[in-house]
Order: sequence, then structure tokens, then C-alpha cells
Amino acid sequence: MGDLICHFPVTTLPGEELLPAGTVLTQTTMQDMIAAAPEEPAYQAPLLQYATVRQDILSFCHHPSYSIIFADTPSTDKLLGLMEATKLALPLLEVLDFFKSHDYYTYRHILMVFALSMLLAQELIDDPRDLMREALAAPTHDFGKVSVPLEILRKTEPLNAIERQRLEHHSVAGYVLLSYYLKDYNSPAALTARDHHERKDGSGYPAGIHLTDRMVEIVAISDIFDALIAKRPYRPVSYDHRTALEEITRMAEKGLVSWDIVQTLISFNRKDRPPHQQITVSREARGTPPVDNVYGQVVDSEKEQS
Repeated sequence: MGDLICHFPVTTLPGEELLPAGTVLTQTTMQDMIAAAPEEPAYQAPLLQYATVRQDILSFCHHPSYSIIFADTPSTDKLLGLMEATKLALPLLEVLDFFKSHDYYTYRHILMVFALSMLLAQELIDDPRDLMREALAAPTHDFGKVSVPLEILRKTEPLNAIERQRLEHHSVAGYVLLSYYLKDYNSPAALTARDHHERKDGSGYPAGIHLTDRMVEIVAISDIFDALIAKRPYRPVSYDHRTALEEITRMAEKGLVSWDIVQTLISFNRKDRPPHQQITVSREARGTPPVDNVYGQVVDSEKEQS
């Protein structure tokens, strides 16, 4: 993968600019930025013990949109036990506070992608070290959105081209921010933030690489699914489960995402929970996308201003 470019400034939550627009993310640039980070170790706390995170996750899991997926109480208890081990530094925990107060859609999305990623990972990953890597990476995948103006995150109309670029820049911004706070630009969290919008066929962003990291792809598929079934500023009505799964199935058919992860997701959406290896995926599209969905639409800037 070639060097990425910060097309927009990357700022911390308090507003400190870590890198200006136009910065090329070379190894030297990243090392110099990390060297400038505060030397004292940041206070860390278990994520599920912070503020109301645990209660909120449980509430979201019992919501009708997730009640079938998290219906197996023993599995959910085991999942929460695994998630309990996840600790974040105070500046990263404060990012959650910010989103909870100013962009509740993103706050809820971050927590549910964390929970769903860990549920899928428990089924698909045998190595406990890889599971812990997933637990450290999944909950921070969208933290780069602190560098995106709130008026873009909360906009209900289609974005213009510049706004769309600014929104997509959250993957690069997250990579920079997590590298800075974790003092490691190869940390699982930083790489997941950077690559969770990449795809297996190289059609994603920011670098257009062929995504081969299964841990990142589990987060990527969880990210897609939750974005579809949740209410969003640009789409007050969410996708129903069948239509959302059909959308992701089409992505698997096109080679954008892996079949076995999609099969596992479908398995958790069925009450009898068949093993994912036995899942037969219907290719018949019977779902109906919600009306007034402007996600992905880009309007001409001049027309928008007229």
C-alpha cells in the first residue's frame, strides 16, 4: 500500500491539530508524530465500566433490531465477559462521551459494531490472542469521526462531493488519532480504523487495497450491517433485516466481502441458529429498501447553494 495523504486536517477532540491537510503519511511522519505525544502513560479504564456503556450496550442488544441476534443469554454473557477485558485511555473514552452528547447515532453505532464484531469473532476465530486483538480494535473503528464537522455527520440531506470526501476521511483520521494515542501506527486498533472501509476486491477506501485481514473484515461487515438496520440522520426508516442481509449477500456475490462471515451473520439472524457452515443463502431478492434513503447520494455543490 502506498502512502496515504491527509486531505483534511486531523484534530483531537480538544481541537489540537496533529497533522495539517496535505500531509503524506510516511513512516517518518508517523514516527515523528508519535514521538511528540505526551510521555506520561494515559489513564486507562475498562470500556464496559465507563459511564453507562454497559447498560447502553445491553439496552441496544435487547432492542427489536438486535433481539434475535443476541437472544442466546449464555452467549451474550460470554461475550460481555470478553468485552470486559477491553480498556481504553481516557482521551479515547472521552470520544464516546462526545458522540453520546452530540451525535447519538455514532455513539450507538460504535457500541453495536463492537458487540456484533465480538459475537461473530467468537464463532469464527479460535485463537484467544486474535479475539483479544478484535476486542481492542472494534470499539474504536469510527473514532476518526471526531475530525468530521458535526453538521456533516448529522446532515439529513445528500452530501456534496467535498462533504462526502470529508466524511470518508474519517478512516485516515482514525488511523492517525489511534496511532498517536496508542503510540503505535501498527496497532490493531489503528489499522482497523484505517481499513474498515476497504473491500476484498480493492474497491473500498482510503487506499483501494484488497482487504485480506479477517479481523478487520469482521468489523467491516458488522459496520455495514448496523449502518443498514439503524435509523440514521439521512434515513429515518431503517432497512429491515431481510433487506439488509440481501444487500450484504449481494456484496459477497460480487466478491467485496467473505461468504463465511456473511453466513455467520445470517445464522445469528435465525432463531434456530444453524452452524454457519450449513447456511444456505437465498439468492432471491424479496426485500424492499426504505424510502427517502439519501445515503451515498452526492449533490452538486453549486446546485445545493442555489
